[in-house]
Amino acid sequence: MQDDPKTLVSTDWLAAHLKDPDLRILDGSWYLPQLGRDARAEYEAAHIPGARFFDIDDISDHRSELPHMAPPVEKFMSRLRAMGVGDGHQVVVYDGSGVGSAARVWWTFRLMGQTNIAVLDGGLPKWQAEGRETEDLPPVVRDRHMTVRVQNHLLRDVTQVSAAAKLGDYEIIDARSRGRFRGEEPEPREGLRGGHIPGSKNVPFTDLLNGNGTMKSPAECRAVFEAAGVDLGKPAITSCGSGVTAAILSLALERMGKTDHSLYDGSWTEWGAFPTLPVATGDD
Repeated sequence: MQDDPKTLVSTDWLAAHLKDPDLRILDGSWYLPQLGRDARAEYEAAHIPGARFFDIDDISDHRSELPHMAPPVEKFMSRLRAMGVGDGHQVVVYDGSGVGSAARVWWTFRLMGQTNIAVLDGGLPKWQAEGRETEDLPPVVRDRHMTVRVQNHLLRDVTQVSAAAKLGDYEIIDARSRGRFRGEEPEPREGLRGGHIPGSKNVPFTDLLNGNGTMKSPAECRAVFEAAGVDLGKPAITSCGSGVTAAILSLALERMGKTDHSLYDGSWTEWGAFPTLPVATGDD
């Protein structure tokens, strides 16, 4: 793969830059409750040297009833400053599944106008499989100011997505499994209807990943989107269950050179709970 410090870097790249004074590493692991994994406990037991834990549920908008919505600017700035992450740093974020929730952290940084951030391809599983070093020590943190310039074009709310679904001027791309998209599998959260946003296309995030948890090449990702009927000539809105795996689609689109994409933060947790919003099932 081609290393790009603004999207995706390899374990070889990170190992070569591990001692760089302006490198900051984040563990952005997050798991659905039914997986029974404790992301913070796993971080404390073993993490890439110097990594800080980025808590997706904590660094979010707690004023919203929806899970881990994008954080207010002040909260993002204060949490990152406390972690010693700020202006002038090259950030690499990884997770414990390969390329999973780390993409959500990448997207959150991009939303805040921070572009010097990359996801670690293959994440902690690949790093450990290669026999590379981990530690269980807390990092030494030095305060660093962070300047935030919110990029509102990267974010879409339910009103904007509803309009896009009616007008058809955006491609709405859903990262959930085919069974959930079709309404054939139950949703992991109670009280949600099954199905998808009318007119949306289904690109399960797993289709963009290789068997070892790394991301497919930009050309392979493009072929996956096209095979799903996505018109890459239209601007894209990515969606999923709660705005986490949608960011994997956003990362893939960015790597393909497609920059006119945004993320529906409320995703199916919001849409599926609103009885007045239309729902499609099957392959419609």
